[in-house]
Amino acid sequence: MATATQPQPRVVVTLPDGSRRPFDAPPTGGEVAASIGAGLARAAVAVKVDGELRDLARPIERDAAVEILTRRSDEALELIRHDAAHVMAEAVQDLFPGTQVTIGPAIESGFYYDFARPTPFSSEDLAVIERRMHEIVARDEAIVREVWDRADAVRRFADQGEAYKAEIIEGLPDGEAVTVYRQGEWLDLCRGPHLPSTGHVGKGFKLLKVAGAYWRGDSNNEMLQRIYGTAWRDEKELKAHLRRLEEAERRDHRRLGREMDLFHFQEEAPGAAFWHPRGWRLYLRLIDYMRRRQDEAGYVEISTPDLMDRSLWELSGHWDTFREHMFTSETEDGRVFAVKPMNCPGGVQVFRQGTRSYRELPLRVAEFGRVHRYEPSGALHGLMRVRAFVQDDAHIFCTPDQTEAECRIVVALILDIYRDFGFEDVRILFSDRPAKRIGSDEVWDQLEGALRGALDGMGLEYGVNPGEGAFYGPKIEFVLRDAIGRDWQCGTLQVDLNLPERLDAAYVGEDGERHRPVMLHRALFGSIERFLGILLEHYAGHLPFWLAPLQIVVATITGDADGYAAEVAKAARAAGLQVELDLRNEKIGYKVREHSVRKVPVLLVVGRNEVEARTVAIRRLGGRQQEVLALETAIDRLKSEAAGPDQDPDA
Repeated sequence: MATATQPQPRVVVTLPDGSRRPFDAPPTGGEVAASIGAGLARAAVAVKVDGELRDLARPIERDAAVEILTRRSDEALELIRHDAAHVMAEAVQDLFPGTQVTIGPAIESGFYYDFARPTPFSSEDLAVIERRMHEIVARDEAIVREVWDRADAVRRFADQGEAYKAEIIEGLPDGEAVTVYRQGEWLDLCRGPHLPSTGHVGKGFKLLKVAGAYWRGDSNNEMLQRIYGTAWRDEKELKAHLRRLEEAERRDHRRLGREMDLFHFQEEAPGAAFWHPRGWRLYLRLIDYMRRRQDEAGYVEISTPDLMDRSLWELSGHWDTFREHMFTSETEDGRVFAVKPMNCPGGVQVFRQGTRSYRELPLRVAEFGRVHRYEPSGALHGLMRVRAFVQDDAHIFCTPDQTEAECRIVVALILDIYRDFGFEDVRILFSDRPAKRIGSDEVWDQLEGALRGALDGMGLEYGVNPGEGAFYGPKIEFVLRDAIGRDWQCGTLQVDLNLPERLDAAYVGEDGERHRPVMLHRALFGSIERFLGILLEHYAGHLPFWLAPLQIVVATITGDADGYAAEVAKAARAAGLQVELDLRNEKIGYKVREHSVRKVPVLLVVGRNEVEARTVAIRRLGGRQQEVLALETAIDRLKSEAAGPDQDPDA
């Protein structure tokens, strides 16, 4: 007797543990969660379908690998922040009718939304908006995805006075669905995904500030108002973040630069620092350290012109790929020059002088080259984002067979240098070919293989930034984590066969023929300015003694100690220490407080007792106790402490 054929399930989902669940009809993410357990169904906020993040309510229409996400999942935090932006936009339009919403993404640690409104938002407005946001969250409005016809969507947003949204829809690629998310009566154009309801945003959010922003980031467009906020999984995480913000404010390098009398900025030179004597001393100390390390590693140092003809930048490819960031000048005879935004083409010109032999390779050529890049005024931020800065660049010319070994040497040097400056937590990111690039895919395959091979061969863990390489070659980025948990991208290593080809760099091989060298682009600090700013914030101005721009102040208690104080200062200078005298007729407590604000690591205090005994009282920054030592003993000890981590303290 024939048996009836059993109906086959329409969709089979595979869970992260490898188990498979069949469904007779396409299930939603919420239904998959419910099939696993009631607790997971209550905790679920989104779903991953074959790696794609989706709303819980969307049907899963084909067999797929499925992962249910809860509030504690890594991806959930971005969803919370994105939804907080939508909740803020609803609150703003509810409180301030006629305000247009434009774009509101999640960003690192928070979110923002850009609004078109003639009247500026005030700090009092932010408090009112935040209260309304809490009301919307408390209503727990369902967030529902809708797909609209494109023409209908343009018309409906235009009719509502939302010209920016209509423009966004008109600019969407052909064939892309127009999706709208509705929460209660309010709706917004958005690709999604979103949380199931506004209640899932929770209470861990706060509005922070208002700033200006041009529509689509173009200074030729209208100026909008951007409201920034931060959002976290709960109020405990929010409070911890706000404490970090307070600590970051206390460590702000711009504030420390003023207190320590290191540098300043002014409108006549936007994006360029004016270095004061102490700041310049610190600046040169960084360069001196790097020179010692590079000399030890076999580098030679060069210097190339700041101003070079447009034709060189056209040959190098910078004119086509980097022109908007370059400063240019035209002379009376019609020649166009560019202020160099990068040191690489100049380094190649030095390599090209004369005939190079394979026996000279690898050739490690370093340059502390000042470069200039146009950054929008709104992007400038103290030393962290400037228009004029010095890079500790080096360009290593080597044979293809030497490439991987040279990459390993550079990576080891970078990591060792960061340890010298107190950075133990360093992440490595590998960036492969970008969409806008020069060179063939075969060349890119070779370059990417060399970089990956170096990292794999050293057994180092690294992340991948797809498509984030330089236009001429793949790169490795080194990301430092500072004392309060912030990440800073600093050093880079890039591998390049394209620029040597474009600029006709060659060496004579063992076979007597001309060959193209592989060119490694390497920066360890990255920008001297930026690294100095990072150091100031990492140490909150309390720089290591060897690095401090002013290491010692000799301060008197009474005027009759002035002569001995001068003798102490002279002995300290003779030992190579950076020292100043403070002979002012002020109480010693006042002097201690003032020099503490300026983060001077050591005060040598002298009064009548010290004069008679030929001693000094050592007071260290942040310490409450003082130590009295014989003058010669104190100077010897401080001289030893002042040696750099790469130097012999007894030398």
